[in-house]
Amino acid sequence: MKYSLAVDIGGTFTDIVLKSADGALSVDKTLTTTDDLIRGFFDGVQSVLRRAGITASEVDGVVVHATTVVTNALIERKGEATALLTTEGFRDVLLIRNEHRYEMYDPQIEFPDPLVPPELTFGIAERTLSDGTVLKAVARADIEAVARRLRAEGVRSVAICFLNSFANPTNERMAAEMLAELLPDIFITASSDVAPQIREFQRASTATVNAYAMPISQPYLGRLRKRLADEGFANTPLIMLSSGGVVGAETAGRHPVRMIESGPAAGALAACHYAEKLGIDRLMSFDMGGTTAKACLIENGEPLITGLFEVDRRYRFTEGSGLPVTVPSIDMIEIGAGGGSIAHVDDLGLLKVGPESAGSSPGPACYGRGVDKPTVTDADLVLGLLDAANFLGGDMKLDLAAAKKAIDGLAVKLGVTPVQAARGIYRIVTETMASAARTHATDRGIDYRGMPLFAFGGAGPVHACEVAMLLQSSFVIVPPQSSVLSAFGTLVTPIRLDLVRSSLSRLAAIDWDRAGRVLDELADEAYAALEEAGCPRGNVTLIFGADLRYLGQQHEVSVTLDADPRIQRDSAAIAKTFEQAYRVLYGVNPSHVPIELVTWRLTARGPVTPFDRELAPGGTPGKPKRWRTVDAWSDGASVPVYDRKSLAVDQTISGPAIIEERETTTVLPPDWTATIDRFGCIIARKGS
Repeated sequence: MKYSLAVDIGGTFTDIVLKSADGALSVDKTLTTTDDLIRGFFDGVQSVLRRAGITASEVDGVVVHATTVVTNALIERKGEATALLTTEGFRDVLLIRNEHRYEMYDPQIEFPDPLVPPELTFGIAERTLSDGTVLKAVARADIEAVARRLRAEGVRSVAICFLNSFANPTNERMAAEMLAELLPDIFITASSDVAPQIREFQRASTATVNAYAMPISQPYLGRLRKRLADEGFANTPLIMLSSGGVVGAETAGRHPVRMIESGPAAGALAACHYAEKLGIDRLMSFDMGGTTAKACLIENGEPLITGLFEVDRRYRFTEGSGLPVTVPSIDMIEIGAGGGSIAHVDDLGLLKVGPESAGSSPGPACYGRGVDKPTVTDADLVLGLLDAANFLGGDMKLDLAAAKKAIDGLAVKLGVTPVQAARGIYRIVTETMASAARTHATDRGIDYRGMPLFAFGGAGPVHACEVAMLLQSSFVIVPPQSSVLSAFGTLVTPIRLDLVRSSLSRLAAIDWDRAGRVLDELADEAYAALEEAGCPRGNVTLIFGADLRYLGQQHEVSVTLDADPRIQRDSAAIAKTFEQAYRVLYGVNPSHVPIELVTWRLTARGPVTPFDRELAPGGTPGKPKRWRTVDAWSDGASVPVYDRKSLAVDQTISGPAIIEERETTTVLPPDWTATIDRFGCIIARKGS
C-alpha cells in the first residue's frame, strides 16, 4: 500500500497523520470543529494531502479514525429520546444505582441524571433465573403496548436490560426482535449484546449509554463512509476502540459505547510501540492535550486493561460520580489539566487550575478570540516557553498581548506579579498531573518511581520534565511527531476486539463444557468482527483472560491466562495466576477461601503493523536558531532555542533549552540533558 491515513479528533485539536510505504510521515493539526466534526476531519485531511502532494485516490491503505463523537453526545446531552425496557419491578434501576456513595460524609452528593427518564422506562413481565432458566417468557402483547407508547413519545432508540440476561439472553433477544418488527425505524440495544455481565445497574447503564449514542454515531459513521468514498479514498474507515482495538465502522456503529475513549487509547498503544522499539518493559505514558492530561501504565510492553470506567461524571474526576460503562478499556487516569485548562482564584483566595477548559472554541486567551480567562497555554506563552509567531509553524499565530492581559487580571486578584502568576499556573498544573499519576499507579499496586515518562500530546513535552521530577522518573522520552502521536498510534495497533461474558461458578467445580460453549461464542463473534475489518480468521490470535475473586468478595481481579482454557481445562493453573495477581495488589492471599470465576474475557487481534524507521547516524549537530527570554525558572534568563529537525543522532543538549517543532515544543529545564536517539526520540535525563 502506498499511503495510510489516521485522524484523531480531540477536544481542542484534530490530528492527522499520513504514512507512506517507506515509513515517512506527513502530519498536521487543525482546530476541532465541535459543531460538525466531519468538517474538521476533512479540513485536516485535505491539508495534509496538500502538504504531501498527493490526492485522496492515492491513499490505498487503511483509514483509521479515533473520535470524540460519542463522548460529546453524552456530555452535551443532545441525543434523541431514548427508552429502557427492564424486568417488571426494576424500573428504578438507573435512579437507585448501586447505592454507592463516592463521598461518604457529604450528604449533598450529586449524580448525573439518567440518560433515560422514568417516564420512558418500562417494566416487562418476564423473568430469567440466575442459572439461566427462563421462568417467564416475554409476552407479545406487552411489547406491542410498549411499542405504541414509544411511537407516541417519538422515541428513536431503546435499551433492553432484563434481569440475569447475561446468563441467558433469550428474553432480551425475543423482545428486541418483536420491537424491530413493530418499530423498524428505531435503534435497539440489548444489554446481553454489549455488556453480558453481572451487576444489574452497571449493565443497564452500559446498555443505555450505547442506545443513547447509536442515533448519533451510526449516522456520523455513515456520513464519514460516504464522504470518504466520494472523495476517492479506496477503503472504508476503521474505528479505534477504548480497549486499543481497531474494528470496522459497521461493528463500531452497533456498539458506540466501545468508542468512548478511542483517542486516549490510541496514544497508549503508540507508547507501547515505542517501548518495544526502545527495549523498555515498563513506562508511564503521559498525554497532555488541549483539554485534559492522561496517564497510562505500561507493564511488560502492554497497557493495563480495565473492565469498568465512567463517563459524564458529576464531579469530573471523582470516581463513582458518573455513568459506569462495563466494556473493556485501556486503564488510564484522565484529569482536567490541558493547555486550555482555565486558571482562577477560589473562594479562599487560592490559585486553582482546571478542570474547566476553554477547548477549541473559544480557546485560550492567546487564540485572540476576545476571551480574558487565563489558561495553561497563556501562562506558557507569557513565560516564554512558547513562541507566539511559531505556533503550528506560524500557521496559527498566538496573541501574546491577549495572554498577558488575561494573566495580569489573575495576578491582580492574587496580589502577585504577572510572571509569578504564570509560574504559579505552570507549577500547579504540573503538580496536579503528577499527583494524579501517583494515585493511579499506587491504587494498582505499581511502584511508579524510576519509571520512564513517555510524553506526547500538544502540551505534553512542554511540561514532561517537570512532571518527571515530581514522579522521581528516571528519564523522559519525547518521540517524533509527539503532538499527533495518538493518531499515529491508530496506524501501528493491530485490528483487535475485546469481549467479555459473565459465567459465575466456583473455580474448583467449573463446568468446562459450559465454559467451552461460552468461549466458542465469544470467539465466533470476534472472528466475524475482525473479518469485517479485513483480517481473515487465519491471521487472528486469541488471548484468554478471566475475572476472579475469593468467595464473598464484591470486586474481582482480572488476569490473563497462559493457555486456551477450552483446551487446557486446568483450574489449578488459573488459581495460581489469580493468587499471584491478588498478592501483587493486596500483599496477602486468603488461600483457604474458595475462588470464584465471575467473567471470561477474550481478546482477538490481528497481525501487528510493522513500522521500523531509524535515522541515519552521524550528521552535523544542530545549533540554536535563536535565544529567547524565558521566565519559567528565573527572571529574564536567556535560553537557546533549537529546531528539532536540525538535531543529529547522538547530539546532546544541556538545559535550560527549548526544542521547537511545528506542532509542539519540548522544554528542557536547568540541570537536564537531552540526547537524540536513532529513532529520533528526545531522551531527557536530570543531571549531566
